[in-house]
Amino acid sequence: MPTKLLVIVGPTAVGKTALGIQLAQALDGEIISGDSQQVYRGLDIGTAKASPLEQAAAVHHLIDVREVTQTYSAYDFVTEAKASIDGILRRGKLPIIVGGTGLYIQSLLEGYHLGGDLDQAAVLTYRRSLEQLSDEALFEKIAEQKLTLSQPNRRRAIRALELAKFGQELTNQPTDYDAYIIGLTDDRVILYDRINQRVDKMVTQGLLEEARWLYDHHRDAQASRGIGYKELFPYFAGECHLDTAIDKLKQQTRRFAKRQLTWFRNRMSVHFYNISQVKSDDILADVTQFLTDTAKNQD
Repeated sequence: MPTKLLVIVGPTAVGKTALGIQLAQALDGEIISGDSQQVYRGLDIGTAKASPLEQAAAVHHLIDVREVTQTYSAYDFVTEAKASIDGILRRGKLPIIVGGTGLYIQSLLEGYHLGGDLDQAAVLTYRRSLEQLSDEALFEKIAEQKLTLSQPNRRRAIRALELAKFGQELTNQPTDYDAYIIGLTDDRVILYDRINQRVDKMVTQGLLEEARWLYDHHRDAQASRGIGYKELFPYFAGECHLDTAIDKLKQQTRRFAKRQLTWFRNRMSVHFYNISQVKSDDILADVTQFLTDTAKNQD
């Protein structure tokens, strides 16, 4: 029978961590981080990692599982998330995935197997080029390559073209996950203000010291490419003023939030909730109904 999962996605600073903890406590769940940067030890502030107090409030997985000198990919996430899910289920708990890295979470839920040696940037670049095509142009490419679709829609067309281009490195492995995906959002002005406030708070918490350490010791590491660090490197190099670097960080974070929302709206089947209009208890009621309906269907 399908494995029931709860997934919480959405843009940065929207409140995913807090809701994840609340639902984990209410539903006897454990949290799996779906964030590509929170895996790195020592990068706590810039990645908005759950604090020790928050991690004590609910069991968390896939946080602090890599050194900053190591790489991390969608393949690694899918492999380790599956192992975490299996362990959580064995303990009789509900797996709750919380994060904003759309590629990772979609890869897990839809059974994408991205080979460990595959250039993830190349996949994303190719995918974005396909997403710019009109429906007519996209399906012309499908016809030209004589590809067959089980369902003629854009998502499956793009996926088929990805598989054709990257071959055995990118294959589908069917999963038995049945996920209720919560998408948190908010009015753009409110969200952008939350992002700006979060960056200011990070600076007061020690973001500059954290980023400076990364710049001095590991500036070429994959971990250094994440938003929250690389925007400050020009300041450390003496190429701009601190205020300029912080403004750039806020701008890039806002743009990242917009890209995250676009991904979740266009590529995943998400139940969206505007956090300024919906109470967390209402979300809990919807999730409880999902789990209750499932239990009835299994009887």
